[in-house]
Amino acid sequence: MRNAKRAARLGAALLTVAPLLWSGLAHAVDETPIQEGFSTERLARIAPAIKREIEQGTIPGAVTLIARNGKVVHFEAHGFLDSAKTRPMDRNAVFRGFSMTKPIVSVAAIALMEQGRLSLRDPLAQYFPAFKDMKVYTEVRDERGRTSRVAVPAKRPILIWDLIRHTAGFTYAGTAPFPEMKEAYEKADVESLDTDLSNEEFVTRLAAIPLAYEPGTRWEYSVATDVLGLVVEKVAGKRLDLHLEETLFKPLGMTETSFQLRPDQASRFADAYDSDPLKVGLWKLARSEQDPGKRYVHGGAGAVVTARDYFRFAQMVANGGELDGVRILSRESVEFMLSNHLQGLEGSPSPTTGPGYGFGLGWGVRLDEGGAWVPGSKGDAMWAGAGGTSFTVDRKEGIVGIFLSAGPSTRQKTRFLFKNLLYGALVDR
Repeated sequence: MRNAKRAARLGAALLTVAPLLWSGLAHAVDETPIQEGFSTERLARIAPAIKREIEQGTIPGAVTLIARNGKVVHFEAHGFLDSAKTRPMDRNAVFRGFSMTKPIVSVAAIALMEQGRLSLRDPLAQYFPAFKDMKVYTEVRDERGRTSRVAVPAKRPILIWDLIRHTAGFTYAGTAPFPEMKEAYEKADVESLDTDLSNEEFVTRLAAIPLAYEPGTRWEYSVATDVLGLVVEKVAGKRLDLHLEETLFKPLGMTETSFQLRPDQASRFADAYDSDPLKVGLWKLARSEQDPGKRYVHGGAGAVVTARDYFRFAQMVANGGELDGVRILSRESVEFMLSNHLQGLEGSPSPTTGPGYGFGLGWGVRLDEGGAWVPGSKGDAMWAGAGGTSFTVDRKEGIVGIFLSAGPSTRQKTRFLFKNLLYGALVDR
C-alpha cells in the first residue's frame, strides 16, 4: 500500500513538471516539487481551477509557472490562445506584457546607477530641460466658497527617484485624478494611442501639462516609467529596446522578449476575448506587431514576454542580481530596489497589488505578512500587466511565480487566484 501511494504521488509530480527539458530552466525530475516543499496533489489543483475560469469565460487561456530555489516545480499551459478557442495554449505562448515591462526598465536604470552614470538625486530636467519649471494643480476657494483648480509652480523639481517610484506627479489618462488632467492627456495623446509620438513630442507635450501632485508627495501610477525609459536611452546613448536587448535580454537568455512581435512568434501570440471591453484600447496602446521605433519606446508597457523568459528575469532578481553566472545587479542594489520607498507619502499601489503593499524601485513590495488579500512573505515583490499578466518574487521562500493570460477586464481576479493556488501548494520549507 505504501509503495502504491508513493507511485501515485510520483506519477502526479511527473504530470506536473514533465517535460521541462528546455535549456537553462529546469531538470525534469519527478520528485522536484516534493524536494522543494510543494505538494504535488496541491499543485494539481491549479489546472482544474484555471479550467473553471476558462469555462466561465474569464479568460481564453493561461500559462502558469512556479519555481523554488531556481527549480521549476510547475509549468503548464491551459485553454486556448485565441478568442474563438480554436488554437490550444502553448507553454511558449507570447503575451503582451504591458506593465510587466516596468520592472525590466527599472532594473536597467539601477544598473546605470551602479556604473555611476545615473543617480536617483538627478533632476529630470538635467536630461530633459522641458521639465525644469513644472507647474502643479492646486485647489483654491473663492470668496463664495466655490473650489477650482489652478496651476502654480511646483515646490521642487522632479527627480529620477520620483520616476522610478511613481511620485513625479504624472498620471495616466484613464486614471487621472482630475477631469482637467484627463482631458489634457487625451488631447495631447501623451500615451501615443492615436499617433506615433517621437521622444521629443512626448516630452514637450507631457511637460506642458501641470502635475497632479507636488513631486515626492504622493504615489500616482503613471507614464513615469516611459519617461524613465527615455532617460535610460539618453544615458546609454542607444534606443531603449536595443539597450535592453544588449544588457538584459541577451545576457539572461531571454530569447523571446522584445518590443516587437517576430514573424515566428505570431502563431503563439495570445489574444483576449473580442468581447473584452478593454481589449481594443489596450491592444492599440501595445501595438506589439509594429516597429517600436515609429514612436517613443514604451518603457512602461511595450514588451512582449513568455513565461520562460520572464522567469529568467525574475529568478535573477530572486538570486540577488545574478543568474547562471551572469550578474546584472549587486546583491545590495536588489535589496535597495525591493525595499519600500513610500514611507510617509500618500497613495498606494493597492489597485494592482491589493492592500498591504508599498512600492520600491519599480515593484510593489509587501509590507508585512498580514494585511493583504493573498498569502505571501514580508518583502515579497510583485507587479502585473493590464493585459492579464502578473508575477511574484518571494525571496524569503525562494519562490518565483509567473501567471500569463490575455484577459484585461478580469486581471485582478486571475492574479489573486493564482497567488492563492501557489501558496496553497507550499507545504514545507
